[in-house]
Amino acid sequence: MSGAWGAAVPPFLVAAAALVLPGLAVILAGFGARRIGLLFAAPAVSAALLAISAVVAPWIGLDWSLVPVLMLTAIASVAAYFLRRWVGREEIPRPGVLAIVAAAIGFAAAAVIMWAQLTYVFVAPASISQTFDAIIHLNTVAFAVDTGNASAFHIGATSDIPFYPNAWHSVAALTAQATGVPVAVAVNAANIAIGAIAWPASTIALASALFGDRGVAFVAAAALSTGFGAFPILLFSFGVLYPNTMAYAILPAGLAAVWWLWRARGLASRIRAGVLLVVVCAGIGLGHPNAFLALYALGAFVLLWEVIRAGLARNDRRAWITYGSIAGALLLGGVIIWGFSRTAFEMSRWGPWQSTAQAVGEALLLAPRQYPITVIVSILVLTGLIAAVRRPRLLVFAIPFAVAAFMFVLASGTGVGNFVREAVTNPWYNDPYRLAALLPIAGIPVATLGAITITDAAASLIQLRRIPHGVAVTAAVVAALAVFTVGVGPNVVRTAADARGSYTFTDSSALLTADEAALLARLPGETPSDALIAGNPWTGTSLAYALAGRQVVEKHVFGIRTEDELYLDANLRDIDEDPRVCEAVRSLGVTHALDFGSQNVFNSPASGLDHLGLNDLSPSDHLVLVDSEGAGARLFKIEGC
Repeated sequence: MSGAWGAAVPPFLVAAAALVLPGLAVILAGFGARRIGLLFAAPAVSAALLAISAVVAPWIGLDWSLVPVLMLTAIASVAAYFLRRWVGREEIPRPGVLAIVAAAIGFAAAAVIMWAQLTYVFVAPASISQTFDAIIHLNTVAFAVDTGNASAFHIGATSDIPFYPNAWHSVAALTAQATGVPVAVAVNAANIAIGAIAWPASTIALASALFGDRGVAFVAAAALSTGFGAFPILLFSFGVLYPNTMAYAILPAGLAAVWWLWRARGLASRIRAGVLLVVVCAGIGLGHPNAFLALYALGAFVLLWEVIRAGLARNDRRAWITYGSIAGALLLGGVIIWGFSRTAFEMSRWGPWQSTAQAVGEALLLAPRQYPITVIVSILVLTGLIAAVRRPRLLVFAIPFAVAAFMFVLASGTGVGNFVREAVTNPWYNDPYRLAALLPIAGIPVATLGAITITDAAASLIQLRRIPHGVAVTAAVVAALAVFTVGVGPNVVRTAADARGSYTFTDSSALLTADEAALLARLPGETPSDALIAGNPWTGTSLAYALAGRQVVEKHVFGIRTEDELYLDANLRDIDEDPRVCEAVRSLGVTHALDFGSQNVFNSPASGLDHLGLNDLSPSDHLVLVDSEGAGARLFKIEGC
C-alpha cells in the first residue's frame, strides 16, 4: 500500500463494514452460521438494508447516518429470527474445516488483489473519474451529506429526477458522513469496498449455491473474481457507472438466492428462501434497475431449464400443468418487465463495436473491447463448457453465461436497426459496455466448473497413480496460486492501465484539468461559505459543490432550469452591456463565476451550446478576477449588480 492510500483505509473500513455487518446480522439471525454461501451473501442483504433505511430515515425525522441503518438492521434481525423459529429445526451438516478455510483464504486473497487493482486504477484517494456521469454522482453524494438525506426520492433533485436508485449513493454518503473525509475520497473508498468485498463475496455465495461447500469451488470463484477487466474495472472507467457497479457486484448473490429458492423443500423453507430472494432483489434493484433485469433474465432461464427437466422427469399431466404454469408466469413476467423498462429512443442509440463473429469470440473468451485474453481463464471457461456439454445435468451452470453472451453479442455485434437487439437490450440503452460487464458475472460459474472438472480429474489420477500425499498437497497449493495469477493477467493489466487514464489529472483531462482541480482546491479560502457560483457544468465547474463545498447554480448538465438560469447560461459574459444579466444575478443570488474555458467533458463543440455565455469570460467592472490557475481556469467575483 502506498503512503497516500493510507488515508483511504478508515473510510474503506467504514464502507466495508456497512456492506457486510448489517446483512451478516440478519443472515445469522435467520439462518445460523452453518451455511457458508449464505454468509457470503451478506453484502446483498446489506445493500437492501442501506438503501431502504436511507428511504425510511427522513420519514421518521432522522438524518442519514449509522442510526437508521442500525435500527432497520435490528428490526430485520428480529424478524429473521422469528421466521427461522417458524421454519423449525433443520438438519444442516456442519461445513468441513477445509471448506471454511478455503472460503476464508480465497476471499481474503481476492480482497487484497482487488484492493491493489483498484488503488492502481484510482491513482490517488482524492482522484475523480474524468467522465460525464462523475458530475452527477459526486454532487449527489455531496448533496446527500449536505442535506442529511440519501433517500431515493430525494437524491435525484440534483438533476430534477423524482426517483433515483440510491444503494450506491447511500454507501458513499454514509462513508463520507461517518468519517468526515472529502467526497472524492469517500467515493473511491466505497468503490474499493464494493470491488474488494461485495464482489468476491457474492461470487463465493453463488459458487456455494451451485457446487456446494467444495473448497475448490470457493478458491476458484474467489480467484476468478479478480481476473476480468470487464467487471468491475470497465464500469469504473466508462460512464462512470457507479450505481451499476454496485448492483452488478451483488448480482451473483441474487442468482444464488434464485437457486436456493428452487432447491428449497417444504412450505416454510420456501417462504424463508423467498423472503431472502425478495430482500436481495430489493438491494439489486435499488442499486440499478437494469441489474434487476439482468437477474431476471439470467435467473428466469435457469428456472425455465430446471422446469423443463423436472417436467420431462415426471412426465405426467399434473407435472406439466404445474411446471407449464411456472414457465408461462416467468415468460409473461419477462414481457411485462421488459415493456415497462424500455428506455427513450434518444438515450438508447449506442451502436455496435464490431461484427457478430467478433462479438461471439469475445463473449466466449470473456474478453470484450478487444482486450487480450488471460490463458488460464480461457482454459477454465472452455473446460467448463466441455464438461457441461458432455454431462447435460451440468448445462444449467452454463445457462446464465449463454444468456449474457447472447445479449452482449446483440449489443456489440449487430446493427442499430436490428429488431431483436432493440427488443432485448433496450433497457440497457443498447449499450455494449453495460452488457460486457455481465460476462464475468455469468462466466465465473462456468470457469469454476472447469476448475472443479480439472481438480476431479487430477484427484482420480493421483489415486490411480498412488502419488504421495505430500506431493498432491503441494500440487494443489501451486494450482491455487496459479489460478490467483489471473488477477495480474493480461486482460486485467490492459484494462486497468486504460482505466487509470480516466482518473488522472492532466493538462487535457476531459472533465477537470490539473489547473482546474488546483483552483477548486483553493475555493474554500477564496469564497465565503454562502457563496453561489455560476459556471458551465459541461466543463466541470459544477464540481465546486462536491470538491470544494460551495453551492453552484447547476449541479448537473441536465435538469429543469428557471428563466433566470437560462438567461445567465447564454448571456453572463455580456454582464457589462446587458442590464438583464444583473437582474438574473440578483434574483438567483449568484456571487461568483467559474470559467474553465470552452473544453467540455465530451471534447465536442456540439455539447453545451446552451451554456456558451458562461465560457471565456473577460475581467470587467462586474466580473472581478479573484484567482486563476494556468490559462484556462479562472474565478470571478460578481460586483456592482
